[in-house]
Amino acid sequence: MADLRQFEALRAVHAEGSVTAAARRLGWGQPTVDYHLKNLERLVGSPVLARSPRGSRLTPVGVLLLERAQEILTLSERAIRDAREFSQLGRVRLRFGTFATAAASILPFVASRIADLGIEIDALLEEVPALVDQINRGALDAALVYTVPGYELPFRPNVVTTEVHRDPLMLALPVGHRLASPAPVDLPALLSLRDERWVFATTADDPMDRIVVDAFAAEGHALDVAIRTDEFQVLLGMTAARMVVGLIPSLATTAAHPGIVLRPINDPSFVRSILVATPADDASRRPSAAVRQLVAAIRDGFAAVRSESRAEG
Repeated sequence: MADLRQFEALRAVHAEGSVTAAARRLGWGQPTVDYHLKNLERLVGSPVLARSPRGSRLTPVGVLLLERAQEILTLSERAIRDAREFSQLGRVRLRFGTFATAAASILPFVASRIADLGIEIDALLEEVPALVDQINRGALDAALVYTVPGYELPFRPNVVTTEVHRDPLMLALPVGHRLASPAPVDLPALLSLRDERWVFATTADDPMDRIVVDAFAAEGHALDVAIRTDEFQVLLGMTAARMVVGLIPSLATTAAHPGIVLRPINDPSFVRSILVATPADDASRRPSAAVRQLVAAIRDGFAAVRSESRAEG
């Protein structure tokens, strides 16, 4: 079986160009470096170094082996670093921002899951533009945000995002509307609603609204925005009263609303991409161990939501 020290010796020789320099780099004696390289060659059954008076270079076999060795060493070093970091965490508090529908769906699950690991969260509920600003300023350790395909949020270069859920958008229509049926609606049918009055979010550049506005603008139509609200219950109530139509994310449709028909949209653009955004302060662009545990709990929370939705369906 291969020994990690064999891979370390191979990597050091490649970096330094000689066994002597590799020994200095590692703080080993030269015989120790030779010993590990010869054992590696015995395992492989082929030379991994081409030695000469000018130094040593890797053979083609050695180059191939080095590529795999670097992956193994990186994973090994990361495992030790993560375990050491996490063992030193103790009780940790994380500043976590999220938008309301995600908080209602998964925040209790996430808080319970990471509490078992000694991590507590100070939760902040905000709209997406405010969350982006706070992450960019370093005021939060992590934030749950959303966008739609083709629309990038204005994060600074040091912010790393990870998609954790895809949330389909639904068309909310009043019962009795000409398009009110359980079947999915396609884009041409959606665009036929150009003369309807619409409900949009309070924030003018909300990604959910931008994708609707752009779809209609591409056909030369401007929409009549009757009201702006961030409360989905208001959206549903006004839709039931036949005052407006609008889009609502699937996460916000956990209960039936009288007088409303929700139609899936048969177009891949009409979906919210839910992201965890974290500031990365070092060259590795990896968040802390506590933040990574938070991200894992968020993923598990959305997986539980998907399983419940399938079971109810």
